[in-house]
Amino acid sequence: MGIVKIKEDFHEARWCEPIIYELSTPGQRGVLVPLPDEETKNAAGDVLSAIPEGMRRKALHLPEMDQKHVLQHYLRLSQETLGANLTNDISEGTCTMKYNPRVNEDLVAGHKFAELHPLQDDDTTQGVLEIHYKFEQIVKEISGLDRVTFQPGGGNHAVYTAASIVRAYWEEKGELDQRDEVITTIFSHPCDAAAPHVAGFKIITLYPDKDGFPDIEALKAAVSERTAAIFMTNPEDIGLYNPRVAEFVEIVHGVGGLCFYDQANANAFLGVARAKEAGFDMCHFNVHKTFGTPHGSSGPACGALCCKEEFAKYLPAPTVEFDGKKYYLEYNRPQSIGKVRDFISVAGVVVKAYAWTMNLGADGLRECADISVINNNYFEKKLLEIPGLSECFAGNGHRRQEQVRYSWAKLKEDTGVGTVEVCNRIVDYSLPHYWFSHHPWEIPEPMTLEPCESYSKDDLDEYAAILKRVSEEAYHNPEIVMNAPHKASAHKRNDEAALDDPNKWATTWKAYVRKHRSK
Repeated sequence: MGIVKIKEDFHEARWCEPIIYELSTPGQRGVLVPLPDEETKNAAGDVLSAIPEGMRRKALHLPEMDQKHVLQHYLRLSQETLGANLTNDISEGTCTMKYNPRVNEDLVAGHKFAELHPLQDDDTTQGVLEIHYKFEQIVKEISGLDRVTFQPGGGNHAVYTAASIVRAYWEEKGELDQRDEVITTIFSHPCDAAAPHVAGFKIITLYPDKDGFPDIEALKAAVSERTAAIFMTNPEDIGLYNPRVAEFVEIVHGVGGLCFYDQANANAFLGVARAKEAGFDMCHFNVHKTFGTPHGSSGPACGALCCKEEFAKYLPAPTVEFDGKKYYLEYNRPQSIGKVRDFISVAGVVVKAYAWTMNLGADGLRECADISVINNNYFEKKLLEIPGLSECFAGNGHRRQEQVRYSWAKLKEDTGVGTVEVCNRIVDYSLPHYWFSHHPWEIPEPMTLEPCESYSKDDLDEYAAILKRVSEEAYHNPEIVMNAPHKASAHKRNDEAALDDPNKWATTWKAYVRKHRSK
């Protein structure tokens, strides 16, 4: 193992790069798209007339730049970014940041995959349908459940899909008006409350007992004939695996409710524990993250929703089927909840995840879980030696799984430096922003870290050494931490409150011009 060396001289690039629209110069061109020749026009006919009037653009406002300056712009932006390709990115707790094999990126970059169109005839897409079908069989084995859909566009979306199935189930039984409550827990992912709420359910939240586990007595008091389902994450985002999870399922099933298992934190138990044995009706995984593809945040992401056979009829259409000779898409699903995304998945994510899983095999998946838990417990021991840092629900005698929610409350009390300031300061030592916790902060001054299986001991030691250095600075020179970052591409936001004001958001250039240039 190497010697831990903090990057004292690190300095992130700072280009003060304008938005690309502001770099635009009328008349500049990077590529001149040729006009169609007469033969092509005659063969295609009047293409424009086939597009409904309401869908035709009146104008196309794109930046006008030459190739050289487009390249400069995006290279500069890439140099102002910290992440997996540049630095030690353990930071994002509960997000399963891990090394994603670059060889798998080649699989989806090649023309045989990249040029497929989702509306091609099934006869011409047998390869990608086969991968979807076979990966479904793998995920079925990992969960123990009977059917899987990859249509949801991420974990949150998979939870919403599950909530929609719960709604369809009770609607078919004629009990939807009565079964209007969903139970969740405070340290489950917030989508386990938000998605059922969007689907029309009232939410009951369970808080932890003295050991940090969801209070089972509170669950017994919460269930009733109004209970539609429980939606719970396990291990929860504080890293504790609920040892009584099967009892939770039994209690909810006892009043007729359904049970959904949020397994986005699956890195701790691949090949160890399954939703089936705990008795759950449905579960989900993030195909991205856990299965070795980049964190997607509902962009290039994919959620795997798994269910028992009795709920399969509600799955989004189409499903991928195999008749022994041919793979095909099945649209004839009269009780389906309908489509939840444009097509059957983010196909590139499924292909990369299939390759990653097949490369590891069953033993490799189990090893991922083992190393994740070992890494986390080693990391926890190192970090708890740092002055001012503690963990939530310490001393309960239970091992953490794949992550820990720490607290800088003691540091804040001693020095005035809290978790936000520590987070800003580590950027000066090359580490990206770490994750605090979901809001509101149930744990004071939180910091949640998840060291997955692909980080080395040197990576863990480096991260711990930087946090220790920042703690020492807080106790001996707090101003340097309070005013950080000093070496980042951007400093503190001028208007923190703007983050909570939709009237100040501008997610596109047109929105920016409309909201801000007009003032």
